Amino acid sequence: MSEQRRERLRLEISREAARLFWEQGVAATSGDQIAAAVGLSTRTIWRHFRSKESCAEPIVMRGVVTMTRLLSRWPRESSLEDHLIAELSRFGDEAPPVDQADELLAMRMIFLGETEPALRTAWLMACDQVEREMRTIIGDRLGRSADDLEVRLHAAASAAVIRVLDEHIGDAVVAGAPITEFAEVQVLARRYAHMIRTATGGVVGDPVA
Repeated sequence: MSEQRRERLRLEISREAARLFWEQGVAATSGDQIAAAVGLSTRTIWRHFRSKESCAEPIVMRGVVTMTRLLSRWPRESSLEDHLIAELSRFGDEAPPVDQADELLAMRMIFLGETEPALRTAWLMACDQVEREMRTIIGDRLGRSADDLEVRLHAAASAAVIRVLDEHIGDAVVAGAPITEFAEVQVLARRYAHMIRTATGGVVGDPVA
């Protein structure tokens, strides 16, 4: 099996596992049920995942992949606000329904992670990946190594902003609470940018030469 096909299969398994976890709870969901939902043998599930809870990891990662992709395309001549406004608007207009459905599933798994330690671990692993990618992005903009201490500190602060805001928005969406502060793309983009600027002492956010 090619790596690309393997990742597609892992994501499909993850979608069904996340759906079952949300509908009937993690404890009430078995590996056999996940396998049946995907149309695979239980043995195949365990070839791809070490436990039933770890099946949620690919979907949980979808909760941060959009933002990291947007930031990885951040042009040096653009401010963070302008870039996020343009990219989030494009995502809202062009993202296929399956991507939007994955985002909602990710929010639900992050929400369940507040009481399910294994799902919380998956979310924190995803956030660690965000921090690693932010080291590369910020290092490039500052003209420093990704291993530079200051770069690592700014990356950790930026990743923390993304984690906390994602959790805040996700909790509101899952609970059906009003999210007027994030309903408009420009407001959402400026909120992320402002908090990243604040967390990094203004070092990250401006255009660079």
